[in-house]
Amino acid sequence: MVDKRINWPNGAQCAVMLTFDFDAETLWTARDPKDAHRPGVLSQGRYGAKVGVPKILETLEEAGLKATFFIPGWTAENHPAPCEAILQAGHEIGHHSYSHRWVADSPEHETEEMEKGLAALKSRLGVVPKGYRSPAGEVSENLFRLLTQHGFLYDSSLLDDINPYRHTLADGSRGPIELPWHWSLDDAPYALFSVASPRPIFPNSHMLEVWQEEFREIHRWGGLYDIVFHPQISGRPSRIALLRQLIAWIRTFPGVWFATGAEVAEAWSAAHEVTV
Repeated sequence: MVDKRINWPNGAQCAVMLTFDFDAETLWTARDPKDAHRPGVLSQGRYGAKVGVPKILETLEEAGLKATFFIPGWTAENHPAPCEAILQAGHEIGHHSYSHRWVADSPEHETEEMEKGLAALKSRLGVVPKGYRSPAGEVSENLFRLLTQHGFLYDSSLLDDINPYRHTLADGSRGPIELPWHWSLDDAPYALFSVASPRPIFPNSHMLEVWQEEFREIHRWGGLYDIVFHPQISGRPSRIALLRQLIAWIRTFPGVWFATGAEVAEAWSAAHEVTV
């Protein structure tokens, strides 16, 4: 195997990003506009705002860790209190579209989602985000032009590596830094349930086993462990316990650097890019 180890700060062997996609109700309304009139469906998203985020913040405070929360503009407008709590606790807030719509096939709508989301984060939270994550990893060539145009430091939408890298745009110019993730390190494939498309909900032990096996090898390879949680999923009581357990287990390994997305991107650039 080719050694692609990253020079992480303070001699760390690998980096860990704890990320939370705080979609709230947009996770459901983006899938089906009729869900806007289905209180039962929407209540799953509201759980994330009412219970999930506060419990996650409590857990991160106990662990002494900072995380990255990717927040749609709609969530910032409609759930300001938990968003402000995230900010006041010192966590990073990233851009996660405006309404969580999948719009990669429409440059016009993609631009609208980008600009409305930016405006909402700025007006409601005073945040100009450094990072972006697209809904469900749906991206386009136009998206990377938009990210560059708006001065984003990094994107975390693609699944094609375990290390950061710099995008090159179609015209040869520099794009944002990519911080890759993967579906195996996302709670949704294991535990997101919908009556409209029912499927088994995996036990927490199943998720933990996959996440631990992925971490062992990423740690050995010296890469980036970019794990994705959703407050309405991982904010459930037993999964808050799972989050505590996973953090404590990761800390048994030597040379682990927990960092926000912005910190990871800045460290990668400092170590691997020549500044002029």
